[in-house]
Amino acid sequence: MPDLLTKEAKTQLLGALRERYRLASKEEKSKVLDEFVAVAGCHRKHAIRLLATAPPADLTTPLVARRTYDEAVRQALLVLWEAADRICGKRLQVLLPSLISALEQHGHLDLDPTVRQRLLTASAATIDRLLAPVRSGTSRRKKRKTTTKPRQEVPVRTFADWKDPLPGFLEIDFVSHGGSSVQGTFLWSLAATDVCTGWTEAIPLVAREQSLVVEALEVLRRQFPMPILGIDSDNDSAFLNDTLVAYCRQERLEFTRSRAYQKNDQAWIEQKNGAVVRRFVGDERYAGLVAGQCLAQLYGAVRLFVNYFQPSFKLRSKVRVGAKVKKVYFKPATPCERLLAHLSVTEEIKQRLRSEQSGLDPLALLQRIRESQAALASLSTGTQASGPDRESLEQFLRKLPDLWRQGEARPTHRQGKGPRRWWRTRADPFDGVWAEVLLWLQEEPEATAKSLLDRLEGKYPGRFPPGQLRTLQRRIRQWRRVMARELIGACLEGETARERPIVVGAQKQEAAKGVV
Repeated sequence: MPDLLTKEAKTQLLGALRERYRLASKEEKSKVLDEFVAVAGCHRKHAIRLLATAPPADLTTPLVARRTYDEAVRQALLVLWEAADRICGKRLQVLLPSLISALEQHGHLDLDPTVRQRLLTASAATIDRLLAPVRSGTSRRKKRKTTTKPRQEVPVRTFADWKDPLPGFLEIDFVSHGGSSVQGTFLWSLAATDVCTGWTEAIPLVAREQSLVVEALEVLRRQFPMPILGIDSDNDSAFLNDTLVAYCRQERLEFTRSRAYQKNDQAWIEQKNGAVVRRFVGDERYAGLVAGQCLAQLYGAVRLFVNYFQPSFKLRSKVRVGAKVKKVYFKPATPCERLLAHLSVTEEIKQRLRSEQSGLDPLALLQRIRESQAALASLSTGTQASGPDRESLEQFLRKLPDLWRQGEARPTHRQGKGPRRWWRTRADPFDGVWAEVLLWLQEEPEATAKSLLDRLEGKYPGRFPPGQLRTLQRRIRQWRRVMARELIGACLEGETARERPIVVGAQKQEAAKGVV
């Protein structure tokens, strides 16, 4: 029911009936309510609340006028916000008195007294509200969080989670050989160290790619004297991918990763990256298969020299006393000596280690290291790698034109109950130029599909539109998968029979296949 009285009239009527209603009996209160409801037209319960409550404050008292901030205040606040390096409103409010005084003292600001007073009395919420339109137009870099499926599947292991592990748990990492620039293509080293004993191995790679990582791990498993039980890597996409996760699941290897931007979680491999890889290889730029073969020969001598004749310290305990940390170390020992002293290592492995160590000459190994270092230094490039050796190139390319076809065909529709279609339904867009692309891939194995497509478009204008990029990406990815073993083997083909790794247990049959 609409109100029958105006607001002023209702207020006056309440003032006259409120005292009468408070002093009346129950029957009289009912009559007063009936009269008020009939005149005011409000609900009976609402009328009871109005008559029973105390009278409101005097409406004639003038209300405090709301403070307004005109454009002059906004512009002055914007200058002060920029001068404070765009800090938040709570911090800016505290800074405003001293900031205004400093700017006025040096002649950078001349505020009207009214504007100055309003700025000094503004609250932090008011400052944020006045700066909101300006802040919305400024760009903010938001940190992207990678939430890939392999990243979610691989658990995190910190430096504190290594509780004296058994021999066979490795930390792996990449070491780049790009010199002072990451442009172009260059070699990489996949380094691995055993957390328990410090046994360290390294494999040169012509590209940082997941298929090559799996093949390099196969080589490392044959080179380590003990069976590999697990690997721990950083958050590199070449490690955290479906290929490596499936490989570790198939081989029953424990796969963990470190925290992002926490290199101390991989302290063991980070120390070996400097003490072994950087110490013997240096920081120069190396590229091409010839440099990869030379680097593999260097690593063949380094692994024997370091693991058999280079003692290292191992932390025993660490105690903090005030501001100082007291560390106690075990007696220095070589990785071989730690394996020989460990109770979990079988006697067969220990006998093989003793047999190989007895036939090693440390001075001959050191001479081979120096000769390999000299040869590697002559292959150092300042920017890009020079062309590969033509004889090795011809030998390497003999089977390339047909190998990619083994995995090129893919289903062009969702897999159902029937057989998968493997034949092509369209003409091959790279027919006639794929051999040329293979030569480019041989010269630059790490080249991206985008750069190769741009190169084709520059050589054959109008023939390769941007829509062919995904086809080329798929084909190059399959080529790298098929040629992973060949790329690793090309770097290791200079390995002599005397440098062959110790093979234990079931790994003998795999090594007999002549993969490396």
